[in-house]
Amino acid sequence: MTEIMSLLLWAQRDSLLVQSSTMKRTWTIIGVRDVRASFKWYQSLFGQPETPPHHDYFGQILDTDGTVLLCLHRWGAHEHPSLMSPDEAPAGNGLLLFFRVDDFDMALKRADALVRRLEHERHVNPNTQTAEFSLRDPDGYYVTISALPAPERKRPPTRRPNKRLQRTKVRGRTKRRS
Repeated sequence: MTEIMSLLLWAQRDSLLVQSSTMKRTWTIIGVRDVRASFKWYQSLFGQPETPPHHDYFGQILDTDGTVLLCLHRWGAHEHPSLMSPDEAPAGNGLLLFFRVDDFDMALKRADALVRRLEHERHVNPNTQTAEFSLRDPDGYYVTISALPAPERKRPPTRRPNKRLQRTKVRGRTKRRS
């Protein structure tokens, strides 16, 4: 009976671990005039092979692991209230597209090939302490590319003195730890 109870407790604990490890992801969707052209532009910026979007009204820019990086939605398609027309408010009003990349120097070269000028030249962001630059996409969205920080190198553990050899005071007299 104890073994069955133990197995039930382990199953319950594992179930809680699975429930607590679910991932939430956002899909940023922006309105664009030409999904195919914007799709190609973002693929070029991210150094991805050129592929067409699945629809003329919607496309998803995916990372190599299938994670959605950005969704492109044609203005006015499907009557979404905030994606009706760029004439209602300027594209990108209140939105900053901020991407962290692991190939920052190459992304900067690709960006230079895509636009005449950067909105903000390469600099170190004082908040993230990483290099970044900004540019405008074909629809006028402000896009910031930021370098992923290099993984912190693991330092060798610091040597602690052997506590067994340290002298300590016990009730007024010195005693060796054992």
